[in-house]
Amino acid sequence: MVASVVLHRNSITGPLWPRRYLGKCVLTFITGLILAAGCSSRFGSDKRQAKLGTGRTVLTASVLLVQSQLSEVSVVLRPADDARELGIPDGVHLIRSKSSALGMGHSLASGIRDISEHSHADAVAVFLGDMPWISVESLTLLFTAAKHDRIVQPVFDSQPGHPVLFGRRFWTELLYLTGDIGAKSVIQAHPEALYQISLSDPGIIMDVDIPAALAP
Repeated sequence: MVASVVLHRNSITGPLWPRRYLGKCVLTFITGLILAAGCSSRFGSDKRQAKLGTGRTVLTASVLLVQSQLSEVSVVLRPADDARELGIPDGVHLIRSKSSALGMGHSLASGIRDISEHSHADAVAVFLGDMPWISVESLTLLFTAAKHDRIVQPVFDSQPGHPVLFGRRFWTELLYLTGDIGAKSVIQAHPEALYQISLSDPGIIMDVDIPAALAP
């Protein structure tokens, strides 16, 4: 299923999720998982510490974006990473992936294994640590569509982007991911559960693979 949405700036605010009305939770509880254990081979140095025009680093800006919308956020790092040196904000749960050097699939599996043990969330929103330009409006629309038995994927100009939201029903399959292709195999295995949202937000596909990408 594909839903098409045109975003209008400043039309939606971004409170913490899940929202609560009259003391009752009325939306799916979502936990955020940020993958930040890559080796930055194409960038030439550790892109996580590269500075944006705002003065913040790529990783710090990416994490703060997620923190502004979700009350439960985890970041997957390499085993030897110094979280303070990387500018990881307070309140973020740190996950060390011993197999991160083997590819994104391994990092994602490590993250899912950890949150499966400590989180009661109905869905996980999987972010990349080098995507600080996703709009709050996009996140609101994606989070609203999340369900425990649904995979929600944003699309811009026919290109799939991030974050991808996986209902808890699919977490067990994510535990067995390997290599560097992420969760593509899980998405392809469940076309009946895939809910794509077509957005007018290029931020969902904009990452930082090379230094020139720091100034989009």
